[in-house]
Amino acid sequence: MSVPKILLHCATAAEIEPTLSFLKAYPGHEKNEYKFGHTELDLCISGAGMVKTAFELGKHSHISYDIAIQAGIGGTFGLHGIGDLVRVEEDCFSELGAEDGDSFLSLDDLQLGEQHIKLMYPHRHKLLEHLPKAKGITVNTVHGNESSIQKLLHRQKAELESMEGAAFIYAANRSGWPAVQLRCISNRVEKRDRSKWDIPGAIHNLNLFLIQFLKALDEN
Repeated sequence: MSVPKILLHCATAAEIEPTLSFLKAYPGHEKNEYKFGHTELDLCISGAGMVKTAFELGKHSHISYDIAIQAGIGGTFGLHGIGDLVRVEEDCFSELGAEDGDSFLSLDDLQLGEQHIKLMYPHRHKLLEHLPKAKGITVNTVHGNESSIQKLLHRQKAELESMEGAAFIYAANRSGWPAVQLRCISNRVEKRDRSKWDIPGAIHNLNLFLIQFLKALDEN
């Protein structure tokens, strides 16, 4: 019987701290390598942003994982509530392109590649079926200006934003990993007002599901 092999990626350790505590409770773990039940798990904490995500995930590209999981929090453009957990199977490099006066030319327009990217090998599991699917965009600059938000929404459909999602999907596709991106909503995408955010609640909901999901993967 082969040992299930999981890759868990997150931008920051704080977003998955409860899950890390769960993993560290099992003996035999080393730095970024954990064992629980019959399962081996490699941890990748990349830091925020697409470049760091792509570089750090690239270090794992030679390994055949049974599933790669990206877990994190993100902002919603209004279709989901704060605290909602979603799975993202389609993401977008929303800022990659060129300005042409008042117009924006996407990678597709420039014939330089694909702006939108879908998971080629989305992992299927009964627990994931209960999570709503959402379309993400991946940005270098988190939106906080009403004018830029409206321009974006006029240009393309966006449900939530992160700083790593599309890079993860790209890496998973190129590496041939079955994968899932889990995002829990911590705030609305609007003029920045942290008093309206609920990061602790989003982290709680994310990790409640993530630990349950990891246990279920080990049992299968």
